[in-house]
Amino acid sequence: MTAPLIALTGATGFIGQHLLKELPKRGYRVRVLLRRPSEVPEGATSAVIGDIAQPYNMAAALRDVDAVIHSAGLAHAMSGRPEDDYRAINTEATIKLAQAAERAGVKRFVFLSSIRAQSGPVAEGVLTEERVSAPTDAYGRSKLEAEEGLARLGLDWAALRPVLVYGPGVKGNMAALLRLAQSPWPLPLGGLKAKRSLLSLDNLAAAMDAVLKAQGTLKRPFIVADPEPVTVPEIVAALRAGLGRGPGLIPVPAFAFKAAALLAGRAEAYERLAGSLVASPAALEALGWQPVNSTPDGLARLAREAQAAAPGA
Repeated sequence: MTAPLIALTGATGFIGQHLLKELPKRGYRVRVLLRRPSEVPEGATSAVIGDIAQPYNMAAALRDVDAVIHSAGLAHAMSGRPEDDYRAINTEATIKLAQAAERAGVKRFVFLSSIRAQSGPVAEGVLTEERVSAPTDAYGRSKLEAEEGLARLGLDWAALRPVLVYGPGVKGNMAALLRLAQSPWPLPLGGLKAKRSLLSLDNLAAAMDAVLKAQGTLKRPFIVADPEPVTVPEIVAALRAGLGRGPGLIPVPAFAFKAAALLAGRAEAYERLAGSLVASPAALEALGWQPVNSTPDGLARLAREAQAAAPGA
């Protein structure tokens, strides 16, 4: 039998690059949809030039495609962008691409949404898909509105809502924690007790595979998270274990850490670091998803790979 053909957007991004590498290993052919002419990326069966922001004539790009994975869009890190920009790229372009996929007879449309479509950066209790979605910023609202637009179409779809994703090339808060872990100094983070769900790139690729292979009709969102949430001290300890070192953590009380952050004008950064956000992947597990690595193992591997890739390593 011919391997399923997947059309992938966002193949040059942090997550898209990993999917382009992993999907062929799982038995898929991949056609990447690119905005600019370039060589066919390694791992892709073919490449088609097109602008997902204006997907009016995507017949050639989607011909013979079994499923679309839409991972392109404005990232949350692009803070300060007008809300209309998020809506145009993350919402309207997603719906137009899905409409084109429906016209082309694509069997399933997989949208890379975000946990921010469901909640703010912190949340009480455990997040599940049954809880009422309450995004707190333009990015989250644009992702939720895209999901709502997909629900109005006739084609089958699934929206993956990943929590903070880590892996080679990670940026943002996880990159900052990695730099701290790489430092030789003890860190005053031992008193932070709140747990957060993380997601490795490998586990996200496995989730994509599970959704693509699922039988029947989906038409729903799925939270994607490593099964066991971790604290910030546990994150640092896992990263340093990957470097062959002990945790090196000082248990400064959380209230003292918070006071220092407030004095430094970093209240929001403290909230993201010390607040809790635990999300359950139970619905995805019921679909057949099995994570390929644990969070401590994934973080240790991240640290080892970062060290090996460092200049002069």
